[in-house]
Amino acid sequence: MGIFDLQHDRKNTKSVKWDMLKPVFQTEDVLPMWVADMDFQAPEGVNNALIERAKHGIYGYTIVDDTVKKTIVDWISRRHGWDIKANWLSFSPGVVTSLHMAVQAFTNPGDNILIQTPVYTPFYKVIESHERNVVKSPLVYKDNYYEIDFEDFEEKLKQGVKAFILCSPHNPVGRVWKKTELAELAHLCLKYNTIIISDEIHGDLTFPEEVHVPIASLSDQIAQQTVTCMSPSKTFNLAGLQASYIVTPDKLKRDQLETQLSKQGVNGLNTMGNTALEAAYTYGEAWLDELRHVLKSHKDYVKETFETHTSELKVIDSEGTYLLWIDCSALNMDHRELKEFMINQARVGLNTGVDYGQEGATFMRINIACPRPTLEEGVKRILSAVQNR
Repeated sequence: MGIFDLQHDRKNTKSVKWDMLKPVFQTEDVLPMWVADMDFQAPEGVNNALIERAKHGIYGYTIVDDTVKKTIVDWISRRHGWDIKANWLSFSPGVVTSLHMAVQAFTNPGDNILIQTPVYTPFYKVIESHERNVVKSPLVYKDNYYEIDFEDFEEKLKQGVKAFILCSPHNPVGRVWKKTELAELAHLCLKYNTIIISDEIHGDLTFPEEVHVPIASLSDQIAQQTVTCMSPSKTFNLAGLQASYIVTPDKLKRDQLETQLSKQGVNGLNTMGNTALEAAYTYGEAWLDELRHVLKSHKDYVKETFETHTSELKVIDSEGTYLLWIDCSALNMDHRELKEFMINQARVGLNTGVDYGQEGATFMRINIACPRPTLEEGVKRILSAVQNR
């Protein structure tokens, strides 16, 4: 039995995913497969580093020193082929925090900010809560796959868009954007002087045959136009430790961003987040390589099982992340009926697709980062409910 087959009891650990069932689903009789964290323990090297740090027993103010920065620089070079400089790095508790800071630093109230829908739900909030306008360029759903509508994208930029928030790899549809796709997006953003704010938190979590390309790595000119938000939190299941960083090659933009981070008091890492980040990038590589194979196997299992046993559920072809986007349109339910069906009939706690935009109204998002028995139980529940409705 491998480390990713072990089942861990997460109840009563103050886990959002496992201890918030009643408030979110109005019942505790659901199998939680929603929040985007994993039911796997972090790499042993990370846990050991945290234990050793805790033994010291003093948790004073903490710096992100040159050693930590070097582990980030080396990781991005080794894993993603992008050579960055340590002084391009800024730090914040999380990528969503970084997005809030970037929106405030680079845009003004009333400015238009573009997103590609359906997309990660906080994108809407980081725009609207700061009195900016959401501009949608919907992805094209065709033949069980999503692509970019470049004509629509350019048409929206023409109308005046100050910033574009890119989700790469994309949550929830699981696309790992090809280099040619990213180059075309970047070309258009340069043409219309649109700042690229790139959320690349899932960048390490591509399936084994896929390669994540940071959009800022395409050229120096594109790098100067881009702010890239990254973190080990999704990669190594460290979200509760709150550690992320931002890569901003352009000094003027970096100064603007760091001014905003300082103004909000979120320009550092806590002691344990700092420790975990360094340890993950130092000791976690083999763990991650195994995880990517496990996630690909899990995705293939869900896709093949649904294809074999029902024509009413389709798993969208994805290339990365541990989140699957399920087309439930053949069930002929609206988004409220679909949500209730999954809770009350299937007894699984999933994310409702409409939350990612109206384009997701007939979809559900399922988290497959769990031990195989948990995954199989969830799939069994869904299939049974569909077949017996």
